Amino acid sequence: MSIQATVDGELVEWTDRKRYLWIMGAIIPLIPGIIWGAYAATGWSIWWFFGPFFVFVLIPLFDLVAGLDPNNPPDELIETLEEDRYYRWVTYAFIPAQIVGFVWGAYLLGGGTLPGIPEALTVVEKIGLATGLGMVAGIGINTAHELGHKKQEHERWFARVALAQTFYGHFYIEHNRGHHVRVATPEDPASARLGETVWEFMPRTVWGSLKSAWGLEKKRLGRQSKSPFTLRNDLINAWAFSILLWGGVMIAFGWQIFPYLVLQAVLGIWLLESVNFLEHYGMKRGKLESGRYERVNPSHSWNSNNIGTNVLLYHLQRHSDHHANPTRRYQALRDFKQAPVLPTGYAGMIVLSWVPQVWRRVMDERVLGHYDGDLTRTNLHPRTAEKYARRYGSTTTEAAA
Repeated sequence: MSIQATVDGELVEWTDRKRYLWIMGAIIPLIPGIIWGAYAATGWSIWWFFGPFFVFVLIPLFDLVAGLDPNNPPDELIETLEEDRYYRWVTYAFIPAQIVGFVWGAYLLGGGTLPGIPEALTVVEKIGLATGLGMVAGIGINTAHELGHKKQEHERWFARVALAQTFYGHFYIEHNRGHHVRVATPEDPASARLGETVWEFMPRTVWGSLKSAWGLEKKRLGRQSKSPFTLRNDLINAWAFSILLWGGVMIAFGWQIFPYLVLQAVLGIWLLESVNFLEHYGMKRGKLESGRYERVNPSHSWNSNNIGTNVLLYHLQRHSDHHANPTRRYQALRDFKQAPVLPTGYAGMIVLSWVPQVWRRVMDERVLGHYDGDLTRTNLHPRTAEKYARRYGSTTTEAAA
């Protein structure tokens, strides 16, 4: 289906070759149903661990097979493309499927049975199911990311619903008003530093983002002479969704499911923050004479045009345009030549991050190459400053300041 517009008397036409692939994003919340069907058909308990297999094996393979799509919509058609409501409904469909899958999973975690699942799950099977729910939850945060940037209030409320499964409602605040302001600077807890491992990054970003979000809301409410301890605090009303969701399933299916709810939430948060780790790894905005940082530009985010991950994550990998135009809808995001490019899609890069030695071998030279070998221009981890200065021949560790 082509998109058309008449500009200065001339017809401009463009076809989104991924138009009907975007609906594949709705496969993710169906992971619990896929597990049910596969287990019922085979009786193999290994199927309860299908969620991580899908995300970290099948998606990277999909990236390799599907290849790249660097095509951009014409600038003249951006507005027309964004107004196509089909793309909005693709993201809306994720939310009810996510909630249904979560409740279904909670039922089984509480000892429920279904056709093809005649007996209560074992502890190992429950752990496997929780990992699948965690994969859905993590990608659900990405759906919340897409919707939370929009101007329509109902979409921002949809974002809160998507975040409820992980109890990560503060992401809605910190990402929009914190990360987008401080991105690619040492002050941003969600921007990974050169030489930092994903395991070091996790506690720093989780605690730093929570602390920042609370501070942002406290400051906002303070300007209105209001206490932060109110339902008008967007952190508190976002967490209220989680309390209702978790409380509801524990009342319905038993308190004993609580450890599995925690496990799936931790995995969902870990998946999100793993993506944060690679999106700006080593990137740093230069400082102006005024002491302020330069404006964000495409060179401050790692991009990827791998079709597989892009259609499942709503073009999240075209991250440079997202930071330049935060409210722009995913289907209209563009690729930029000046943006640094990851060697593969996000899913594959997350797997690489698990082994720091492999990650550094793949990524550190790319970061230095992006900055023409100038270590001082990178967002350098203070712990590694001296070692990197020796390794790359720099005589200063100013970048780590």
